[in-house]
Amino acid sequence: MQPHLRLRLQRDFARLRQHGQTVKHRLFILSYGQNGQPHNRYGFIVSRRLGKAVTRNRIRRRLREAVRVFDEAIISSQHNQGHDIVLIARQVILQATFHEIRQALETTLRRAGLLTTQ
Repeated sequence: MQPHLRLRLQRDFARLRQHGQTVKHRLFILSYGQNGQPHNRYGFIVSRRLGKAVTRNRIRRRLREAVRVFDEAIISSQHNQGHDIVLIARQVILQATFHEIRQALETTLRRAGLLTTQ
């Protein structure tokens, strides 16, 4: 994922936590809000409780790839503004296949109203 598409600053995560909207799924929690930029930015939170570094990195890679698949389809608002989107992984994601993660992301994005109908 390109650097300008990543959420890295703590204040961005805190802003979403405070002012963003949240949609829950059994595999992860999706927080989102408008960012005032022409593109979407993404952040991934994978707690140490989910495992060692190798496991956490595998989960992050799977989430990044699932997001990449849907990036073009995520709606920009009327004023050509993108969204900040954060995915917080839950324990159950350890047993999920990539296909399940992709389906869960699609379902969650649709529930949030961020995904166009195809």
